[in-house]
This record gives sequence, C-alpha cells and structure tokens, in this order.
Amino acid sequence: MIAYPRAALAQQLVQALQGVALLGDAHNGLFLAAPRRTGKSTFLQADLTPALRAAGVEVVYVDLWADPRRDPGTLIAEAIARALQPHLGLVARTAKKAGLKSVKVAGALEIDTSRIGQVDGLTLVEALRSLQQATGQRVALIIDEAQHALTSEAGEAAMTALKSARDQLNQPGQVWLMLVMSGSDRDKLLRLVVSAGAPFYGSQIQALPPLDTDFIAHVAGLVEAQRPDLRPVDRAALQAAFVGFGHRPQFFMAAMGAVLSPLAGHSGRFEPALQQAALDQQAQDEAQMESDYLGLKPTEQAVLWRMLAQGPRFRPYDAEALRFYREQLGRPVSVQQAQKALEALRQRTPALVWKSSRSEYGVEDAAMHRWFQSRVAAENWPPTSPQGSLALHDDWRPPKPPAKNR
Repeated sequence: MIAYPRAALAQQLVQALQGVALLGDAHNGLFLAAPRRTGKSTFLQADLTPALRAAGVEVVYVDLWADPRRDPGTLIAEAIARALQPHLGLVARTAKKAGLKSVKVAGALEIDTSRIGQVDGLTLVEALRSLQQATGQRVALIIDEAQHALTSEAGEAAMTALKSARDQLNQPGQVWLMLVMSGSDRDKLLRLVVSAGAPFYGSQIQALPPLDTDFIAHVAGLVEAQRPDLRPVDRAALQAAFVGFGHRPQFFMAAMGAVLSPLAGHSGRFEPALQQAALDQQAQDEAQMESDYLGLKPTEQAVLWRMLAQGPRFRPYDAEALRFYREQLGRPVSVQQAQKALEALRQRTPALVWKSSRSEYGVEDAAMHRWFQSRVAAENWPPTSPQGSLALHDDWRPPKPPAKNR
C-alpha cells in the first residue's frame, strides 16, 4: 500500500479540535463517519495522530474492532492505562499534592493502571486528568469504530464517563481533552449523539472526505514515473475505476498492481483492464451479499429485509414488523421466532446484524444497505434463488437420498 499523506486535512481538524476554528463544534467532540476500507483508520493513525503530536498533544488511540471479542469499555480503559504507565511517578506526586482520595494508597501513593475503569480503581475521568497533569499537555483520545462501544454496558458507561471528563477538563477558551470518535456506519454512530439520552447528545456527525482527485493524480504520477511507456495516464479513467471500487484504496491498488504486472499479459493501455476489474469487484461484492441473503432461513430473510428497509427506525417486535413478517412468509411469526432469527443473524460468521446494549439492532455492514437500496431502485428486490423458493418453513431440510441397495 502506498503512502498518501493528507496533511492539509489533518491540520484543519487539529485546529478545529483545539477550538481555534471560527465555526464548528469539534472541540466538544469530533465524530467522523466513513465506509469501511476507505482509509479512515489510516488517516487517523498516519495523518491526524502525528499532526496532533506535532501540536504538543498527548494522543491515545484505540480501535474497538482490534479485538471484537473483548469488551469495548475494557479496551478504552487499557489504552488510557498504557498512555499513563510511563508517567506514574509524576502522576503519584501530582495526585498526592491534589489530595486525590480515590487513588490507591499503600505506604506510598500508587496507581494500579490495571484497575482503571473498574469499581475499585481509578475512574476514566481521574485517569485522563492524571495523564493531562503528568504530561502538561492537552490530551486527544481517538476511538476508532466508536459505535462498537454501544454493544456493552461497560462500553456505554465509558462513553458517558468520557463526556463527563470532557465537561470537567475543558473550560471556555481552554481545551484540555479532545475526543475523536470514528465509525464505519453513520446510523450506528448517530446513536452516540441523536437522542436526549445519548452520551454526546447535540454533537454532529461529519463525513470524512473520501480520497479524491489528488489521490488519483498521485497514483498516476507514480505510474508515469515507473512506466514511462504508459504516459500520459488517463486520470479520468482511474477516477472512474476508483469510484467503482467504492473509494477503497486497498482494492484499487491491488487491482492496479495486477493489471500492471508483467505476468498479467495485457498489451496496450491498462486503464480499460482496471475499469473492468472494478466492475468485477462490484459484481463479486453484490454476489456475496446475495448469497448470504439466500442462504438464510425464511424468517431470517424477512427480519433482515425489514431491517434493511427501516434502517434506524427498525423495531423487530412491534405490530407493524410482525405484520410484515406474516405478509412475506404467508404465516404468523411470533416474537420468540423473530428473536431466534435475530440471534441467528448475529451469530453468523461474519455477523450480519449488530446489537447495542439497549437491544437496538442494525445491519453489521453498511454496504448491505447500499446494495438493498440499489436493488429496490432497479425493482429487483428481493433476490430469488435460481432454483426457486425451496424452504417454506424454517425447519425445512432437503430430503435424504434413498439408500442404495446392497
């Protein structure tokens, strides 16, 4: 993967997080949404983090999808603990002067970083305050895939604690704690800000700009430098192919390497082959989603259909939902059957459905929403098996073949 710095965008966000920008509310929390594999995490780690550090900010980064099996609240606490660890000596002296009662005292003042965020340990607010005081710097906490915090009570409590930390540490004209929350699904990220009970109610979700024509120009320049015989590279064709790959640089560059490889056997211009690769990738993605859908049991299909159609308004067990299931299946569906279908969708590998700690549901991959909407627009929904509808009931199984005569 080539390096493509987005320094100008990173600098703009650093200014906004510091509260220096004239407009905007980023100093109260910056919420960025971008589809998966479009360069969001790379930007946060390779561009925004160095820019913040260059501005004298202590940066704590945590990816809640790094280990989806672990509780997101624990991951956040551990990230803060790792940042605090090198400063424990100074923290102890600072805390002692401040008379911080909740820090463990055993002979000498000590902080057990392994207990941060737990009942008998340092709270997240205290840990972040200690980190800021020890470093003497502003602190930026970057949480990648932040919507995953809502899948556990501890994760949701951590979000509430971070909002409290922001309110306690920051003052008018002085930002000591910067919060950056990113997510690959705007609808899920909205749950952190959209309702009165949300931890960051009132904040706005911003779309992280996708890589654009400057990125394409950068790639075209690299091709022209390494392959003078291909000059000039058709930048418009590259841009069209990049859009076809869903603005996903990993897939785009992999296809670029394949069509430019001396083993590819292409003669003449490479741009048409790259555009065809984008079409093939799009067809492959859609075929996989169709296969996943057709592989579900009938009730699971009906529940997923309802979820795709309703988006954040989805309520799995209300009267309208149960009526929808009955209309699609031609038979009543009980709440228990709908619950069983939802759990089956969550337990698939990879999971098709996401669930918050408050029993809110959403499609795991936002790309499935786009696939659904495109098929509805083309009047090509729902998908149908070439073999027709074989399963009329969830417990349907194909008949066993007759035993061979011996």
